[in-house]
Amino acid sequence: MTAYAEGARTGRGSQGFRPYLRLLTATQFAFNTGFYAVLPYLAAHLGDGLGMAGWLVGLVLGLRTFSQQGLFVVGGALTDRYGPRPVVLAGCVLRIAGFCWLAQAGSTATVIGAVLLIGFAAALFSPAVESETARAAVAYEKATGKPRTRVLAVFSAAGQAGAFVGPLLGSLLLLLGGGFRAACLAGAAVFVGVLAGHARLMPRGPRRTRVPGEGAGSSRQVFANRPFLVLCLVYSTYLVSYNQLYLALPAEVERATGSQEALGFLFALSSLLVVGAQLPLTRWSARRVTPRAALVAGLAVVAAGFAVVPVLPGGPAGLLPGAAFVVLLTLGQMLLVPAARGLVPDLVDDRRLGLATGAMSSLSGVAVLGGSAAAGTLLGAPGPVLWTVLAAVPLAGAVIALTLPAGGGVREPGATVVHQL
Repeated sequence: MTAYAEGARTGRGSQGFRPYLRLLTATQFAFNTGFYAVLPYLAAHLGDGLGMAGWLVGLVLGLRTFSQQGLFVVGGALTDRYGPRPVVLAGCVLRIAGFCWLAQAGSTATVIGAVLLIGFAAALFSPAVESETARAAVAYEKATGKPRTRVLAVFSAAGQAGAFVGPLLGSLLLLLGGGFRAACLAGAAVFVGVLAGHARLMPRGPRRTRVPGEGAGSSRQVFANRPFLVLCLVYSTYLVSYNQLYLALPAEVERATGSQEALGFLFALSSLLVVGAQLPLTRWSARRVTPRAALVAGLAVVAAGFAVVPVLPGGPAGLLPGAAFVVLLTLGQMLLVPAARGLVPDLVDDRRLGLATGAMSSLSGVAVLGGSAAAGTLLGAPGPVLWTVLAAVPLAGAVIALTLPAGGGVREPGATVVHQL
């Protein structure tokens, strides 16, 4: 049991929980700030700075994604076994080492080694923080009567704020003449701060005693859990759709404007929407719908975002379809992500929450890999065909989500569910 959950069990007031929630939220903000200070400029550094061929740049970026998303399940399993504190601290140390290594790397082998280390660091760090946040959200709900999605919404908004601030930090360093090396070292410095904060503030949980056969049993309890696997499938349809921000949207912007210069504006629009609207939207949905209904509604809104692209006029600068897509995709994301994360603790044993959190990310990453390849083959198709097929993916996810438990836990006093699916 975590320190936070222990506080809920013994009945301490919610004031005692808030510092730990602030730590987790600040962690997500700092993580994305450090990460996105480097990532947007990595491809240009590899191609222009190191002279790598395009296919090799793609390979390096793919290896980074695989070492992160594909190994989330490993980080989750280690979190269940050893608790979040040592896994988070190890992830911070590896991320610092990876960024420092990448700042100095000048050959293909050293660059690949650095990006693999950076990706594996996130595979340790993220499942530990996300599963601990889910536990904290459930404990907060039990202690205060307020919905767990509030905590998860703050967590999501903090991540988006970091994703917005990080590229600005990287751009500033590049403009000041520091170059890519300075961006890497700035990212490492952010994680030095995260490491120091967690070493000082993150509670030491009791180490679990391993029993014979526990590892295999843990895996079976997660991967043979039909409702959880359904949730993974549903979440995969969202991630495949969200990935179109990096595949279909650039193609649409280039088609409409002749270049991809407006992409930065559209990405900033998405981040600012999450930062400004995530909490009010989650508060509204928590009062009126179950988590399952929020998940279904969010996927339906994402589907609408794809569907409007071929039917809207170009508008100012030809960006109206792309902007509408970004707004609807982001609104759907804000509805469904806290709901999906909030359902995980209802579907799996608390002792397997780290493994389940990591498994959902890893399984979804595999789906994104296949889905992106399929979507890539459609980019040359007529617009109505492309966007209709893409809209069918989240729509199918919404239909599948109807088979999930409604979820909900403790609701706000006086809250009424007016739309139960």
